[in-house]
Amino acid sequence: MALPAEKVAELKQIIHNQLSQGDVQRRIREMLAESMQEEYSSSGHPLGEDEIFSRLKQRGVVDNILHQIQFDGAGSKPATHMRGDHMMERVADKKTNIDPTRRYLYLYIKAGKAFLEHLEDNNAMPGQVASYFTFHVLFRGQRFKSRPVACACEPDIDEGFLLELHKDSAGDAGKMADPTTMLSICDQIHLSLIKTDNTGETTLVSSHFLEWRPVLTSPNSRLSTSLEMKGTGSENKVSAGVIDIQVELFPKTKQTVSNEVLSAQLQLERSRHAEQERLFLVYAKQWWKEYLTIRETHKERLVKIFAQDENGNNRPVCSFVKPLRAGRLLDTAREAARFVSLIHQERTPMLGGGGRTEQWTTMHAFLTRNKGDCEDHAVLLCSLLLGFGLDAYVCVGTKAKSAVHTWVMTVSTDGLVTFWESLNGHRYIHEALDPNAPPMDKQHRPKYPYRTVGCVFNHQAFFANNQPTENVEVCQFNLRDEARWKSMSHDAIMSVCASGSTPLWPQFPPLSSSSIDPALASNDLEQQLRILVTEHRRDMGLTTLWDDQLSYLLTPSLAAYETERTTGLIPGNEEFQDSIKQAVPDGHTFKGYPIQFSHRNARKAFATCLRSPVCEEIIHCRGDHVRLAVRVRVYPYPESACATWIMFACKYKCIV
Repeated sequence: MALPAEKVAELKQIIHNQLSQGDVQRRIREMLAESMQEEYSSSGHPLGEDEIFSRLKQRGVVDNILHQIQFDGAGSKPATHMRGDHMMERVADKKTNIDPTRRYLYLYIKAGKAFLEHLEDNNAMPGQVASYFTFHVLFRGQRFKSRPVACACEPDIDEGFLLELHKDSAGDAGKMADPTTMLSICDQIHLSLIKTDNTGETTLVSSHFLEWRPVLTSPNSRLSTSLEMKGTGSENKVSAGVIDIQVELFPKTKQTVSNEVLSAQLQLERSRHAEQERLFLVYAKQWWKEYLTIRETHKERLVKIFAQDENGNNRPVCSFVKPLRAGRLLDTAREAARFVSLIHQERTPMLGGGGRTEQWTTMHAFLTRNKGDCEDHAVLLCSLLLGFGLDAYVCVGTKAKSAVHTWVMTVSTDGLVTFWESLNGHRYIHEALDPNAPPMDKQHRPKYPYRTVGCVFNHQAFFANNQPTENVEVCQFNLRDEARWKSMSHDAIMSVCASGSTPLWPQFPPLSSSSIDPALASNDLEQQLRILVTEHRRDMGLTTLWDDQLSYLLTPSLAAYETERTTGLIPGNEEFQDSIKQAVPDGHTFKGYPIQFSHRNARKAFATCLRSPVCEEIIHCRGDHVRLAVRVRVYPYPESACATWIMFACKYKCIV
């Protein structure tokens, strides 16, 4: 198989680097001089390439060069690293070739200890699928994922990550970063620790931001230390465990930074960040006081200026949003809404009883956990819609029974307002009603579930609802009308939310492509469901005959369902109905039951299907000439999200 042109150029560069090192060139020159003088002086024929290569092999020069060149993947561990829109093979160790014109940071996680909550995980039964840890790393737009490690009090991690200090940036990207340049790089390394149990449920164990620049003070450009991984949410002050790490620079620096200089730099950055936060807080207090003087009832409205992340840090809500481009992973805004809706929803768990715990998870932790609350979904969807060039905002308000909720709103150039529900991908066109008009009947009332709206915001604007009523159905969404929406100063927001203004805010990660093979995943799940149905019917004393042709004919229907979710259109419905009519003989009855999941757990899906009377009737079908069919179609999306469509069907002869 031919190598791509860029790989050939990379291989040539590696060989050139090896030839330029050591005494390889000297040995080649000596061999040529000796051969030409001693063996070929009397032969009279010119020295050919084959003869030269043969002599180099005999003297071990070729073997020495091949031995020194380490190709990616040789002896690598079965883990993958995510970078940008694609997966790349993991760099197994620090001997792997690197670009000699670039500066790299090698992060090595040796082992963990004091993960006391997982003492009992060592006692897993033989053959039982144990829970496992996965480390996710984000640094300057580069994402990495470790191999799964069995949960234990002292997990054996042994995982390394090669981080490029200058990644896809202009200016100094082509230069070797010197100590002064590296000292000014204030991006931290985000470590997200995810636990996955034996049912596939994920938990965010820790979200840690690592300051790597102390390695600049080490004489050998290497730093070994221990990190205490704190818990998240209400446990953000409690230790979850400790990991031993090593940070190393490649190539090593000849100069080091003194501890005093590093301390001064870090203190300067913290002071600047604290001052920006203080000034914004002073402004926000004054702005809020002005808002309350407009109307007494404003203090009851959901005007959310700050939110708390998983580490207990209070941040302006505008700092959670940022335009996010999906590269070639998502093609349309509606496809982005479909993708976000497939990420599992789960309210932030809390100890004990009480009301709802609100936590706005940082984007990297949300994506790695693949689970979050409505705020996380709304922030991601708004960021993706902004990336597609839409005028998008996160809305904070309530839905039925006064439950606090967030959703997304877009405003077109002609003023059309569209609500996007991030939890299910539904879209609603908003048309303000006349509050003085007579009550509308139930059929003509708005279809969206939202009741009130307190504020809307994105990465550079914040508006509080200033209208006499906060009911969504009568609200006007002309955000530039100061009589209806009180806005925050754009300059004040950008002072703490603009790119580079506060480097201590977490970075936004690029989306990673799916690792799911849709054909293999669909076939595997379909076979598991067939086995489950056969066993279930056997327990009821029924035999099971499968109709492969009927199963295949269900495919267009599943494709149409997924297309409808992403575009709102239902293509090919006539052809599907015609194919079923021809496949079902006269005097026979056809029944079908489609359902969609966002997971690929066969037993969990089958148990859910049995709770439907229609599906239960199909699976328990009795009669003459009963034939069953099942078809599965898995549609992969970024971040390992997926839409799993399952359709059970049967045909049988009617008994008159």
